[in-house]
Amino acid sequence: MNKTSSLTADRSLGLVAALLALSWLGLFVHNSIELPSLNLLSPDNSLPALVAVLLYAGWWLLPTRRLAAALLLVWGLLHLVGGAIVTVIPFSFLPFVPDQDFTHYFAHFLYGLAQLPLIGVMIQQIRRLPKTGA
Repeated sequence: MNKTSSLTADRSLGLVAALLALSWLGLFVHNSIELPSLNLLSPDNSLPALVAVLLYAGWWLLPTRRLAAALLLVWGLLHLVGGAIVTVIPFSFLPFVPDQDFTHYFAHFLYGLAQLPLIGVMIQQIRRLPKTGA
């Protein structure tokens, strides 16, 4: 591996780690606003962090980087659609009735916004990586 590709790989490792941290931070900020009784080690905060770390390790270490990037994309979309969008609306199938006030909408806006960079970068990576063995 030449020096340029090594540098690019190092930047990619840092970028994906930062984007996953931002994604989780969006969840944590949402939970801090909406569910102030939760702390950093509450399962609602710590389990998604653990999943993010495991997904990152898979993306970094496994030879199937395209598949790992797709899993990270699904993770970001799950947070965006399931966490930031669907749960802001008072659907009857939800096991709770979300508040319909500015604070609630703002928490979900921040949560969703924090997912967009991860989603965008994973889409770019999936498009750039070869379809077989990468």
